[in-house]
Amino acid sequence: MLAHEQLLGTNRDGSAAVDSSRALLLTLLGEFVLPMGGSAWTKTIVAAAESLGIRDKAARQALARMDEGGWLDRTKVGRQTRWSLSPYARTVLESGAERIYSFGATTRQWDGRWIVLLASVPERDRHLRYAMANGLGWAGFGTLGNGTWLSPWLGQEGTAVELLNGLGVEATSFRAEVGNLGSPTGLVAQAWDLPELRHAYTRFLTDVDLLDGQSSSDLAAVAELTGLVHQWRRFPLLDPDLPAELLPASWPGVAAAQRFGELRARLRGPAMAWWEATEAELTPGD
Repeated sequence: MLAHEQLLGTNRDGSAAVDSSRALLLTLLGEFVLPMGGSAWTKTIVAAAESLGIRDKAARQALARMDEGGWLDRTKVGRQTRWSLSPYARTVLESGAERIYSFGATTRQWDGRWIVLLASVPERDRHLRYAMANGLGWAGFGTLGNGTWLSPWLGQEGTAVELLNGLGVEATSFRAEVGNLGSPTGLVAQAWDLPELRHAYTRFLTDVDLLDGQSSSDLAAVAELTGLVHQWRRFPLLDPDLPAELLPASWPGVAAAQRFGELRARLRGPAMAWWEATEAELTPGD
């Protein structure tokens, strides 16, 4: 499994790539453990997980599996257990957090040019084809079929080169503009499924419509914040972040990004207050 799939807990189509308990715990690790020094007590994590509907046993089993998978390290402190992010987990979570929290927050200017890749892998080598398709999709590339990939952001060429060289895929890249035949929006319609993406954004807005950022308790804020980030974190994988001029009118991604940012800002204070207080209560005195 690719690192970004492990982080997001989703496949390229947004479906679950890992069990739901572990996927939610990954969100907790990124939202709370990472910014709080990279470690936490079992009881803090389990209490937060229970607020999300994850039973005590399931949460502890998920932690054990993440320990076995190299995501966490455990240390016994008296009768308690302290879980720490491994160097690998910290690197992946930091990279993912930067993209998740900043995604859709700013509008980039486009110069009308495309980076185009010609990269073909034999049908028989399914694992390599899968790795290439997922890696390019994560980088925001869409496909026109027959080994042709494109992105409106020239800066993504370096990411593609690193990926393809790492996979040992022979490819050619070049920069291009649409000429007198066809249109940029026509290319977009071929390369990306915008109707499906519109549906995903609309559903996200519907799901968070009842949230106002005013939780009934600090622990409730933990659950609401985790659920919010958990839903949002798949969009950097699904959405190629196309220039505004290539998107349909009234694109819901703009409203969704704004709503995510507003709600996270409101929920983060009380949620972090609960986490810090619980950690302090469990920490042995000097």
